[in-house]
Amino acid sequence: MLIALTREVSPTLNSCELTHVHREPIDVDFARRQHRTYEHLLGRLGCEIVRLPAAPELPDAVFVEDTCLVLDELAIIANPGAISRRSETAAMAEALRSLRVLHYIQDPGTLDGGDVLRIGKRLFVGITTRSNLEGIEQLQAIVAPHGYTVAPVKVEGCLHLKSAVTQVGDDAVLMNAAWIDASVFKDFERIEVDPNESLGANALLVDRFVIYPWSFPRTLGRLEQKELALIPVDVSELAKAEGGVTCCSVIFSRNPR
Repeated sequence: MLIALTREVSPTLNSCELTHVHREPIDVDFARRQHRTYEHLLGRLGCEIVRLPAAPELPDAVFVEDTCLVLDELAIIANPGAISRRSETAAMAEALRSLRVLHYIQDPGTLDGGDVLRIGKRLFVGITTRSNLEGIEQLQAIVAPHGYTVAPVKVEGCLHLKSAVTQVGDDAVLMNAAWIDASVFKDFERIEVDPNESLGANALLVDRFVIYPWSFPRTLGRLEQKELALIPVDVSELAKAEGGVTCCSVIFSRNPR
């Protein structure tokens, strides 16, 4: 059984943190409808939806991915690079406490979950404005005893590593090579976004299905050519808050092998 941790859209979403996109008015009611559709889709794909308590005072709280990293053996509570987001982690820690042994990233280290791409036992971690080398070093010390390797990846031009690259198959990644060193992913099939869709590298792989925003039709076409099991979704309002399809959930096995 897969668990998908989520959190409802805050009424203060228009006050969210923004780094690389221009601020536009967000229709919060529409964003909530999009988020409910997203949750329903995860349920259809076999996830048990577990909603964290609402946090109307926290504009970015819907983007739960940034608060943690959940592995089979343990969970790591992040130390977000944006100070305004650090209070989001308490509810995540409480939700995970009975499911995993918890570890914490501590100051001066910072780490956002959106900067960590896990592929098997390999953790690719973005060096960004939200995640620093101290945080990555702490992460490496925590996971090394369990057989994980950590590969830092310099990211430029976007918020998180997963804004630039995500997994779309067992051995395939979708990427915007302009924002990262693509050679780091030389062991994988690399599918590049359409040059006119720079923000189109964020996809969510659930089992064999790829959840992908339909706002990027040209890149969607490239993925279709690979005969992936694609499920297009509308997350246009959440994208105005610099969010993607990976950001809105934390998915993991309840009882890992």
